[in-house]
Amino acid sequence: MSKLYFRFGAMNCGKSTVLMQVAHNYEERGMHVLLLKPSIDKKAEDRISSRIGIERKVDYLVTDVKGLREYLANVSKEVKCILVDEAQFLNREEVDELFIFSKFTNIPVICYGLKTDFKANAFPGSSRLFELADELEELTTICECGKKAHFNARLINGEFTNEGEQVAIDGIDASYVPLCGECYLSKVLKMERKK
Repeated sequence: MSKLYFRFGAMNCGKSTVLMQVAHNYEERGMHVLLLKPSIDKKAEDRISSRIGIERKVDYLVTDVKGLREYLANVSKEVKCILVDEAQFLNREEVDELFIFSKFTNIPVICYGLKTDFKANAFPGSSRLFELADELEELTTICECGKKAHFNARLINGEFTNEGEQVAIDGIDASYVPLCGECYLSKVLKMERKK
């Protein structure tokens, strides 16, 4: 029986880079992998793109649970692993399909994504992955203060905000930075430590 893995972390922890390295490692050994990502992630259209400059075309864009179910039903037994980028954007039913697939095909599924949004709330896909994944692994990055970052902060016009929709795809010029808990409280929520 294969496993469903969830490798998660804050922004800029290298999730997409690690995914492409894992794909390379399989392929270097002559093994076939498939790369998937939710279509809601418009960042690089039909590609996985890392901030360090590497990118790769995906094999399938997940648009809905029915399409994913049909795609998975036709996966060749030659495939040795399925890798999913931006898994936080999956819905609960899509995560369920990946879990079922991993159990009934003996092909591991490794999902990469954010744990929480800029309001420190879990994404539906991430929440379901925490419930179902056989193995969890946190990928780490650092805050601007040098501590381990756990939170994602949204900036609009260079200013921190905790207002707005969970997913900002169109019509908003947002950027994100990873922060530790203390910096998140002080910079985003404007809270100060009591003396």
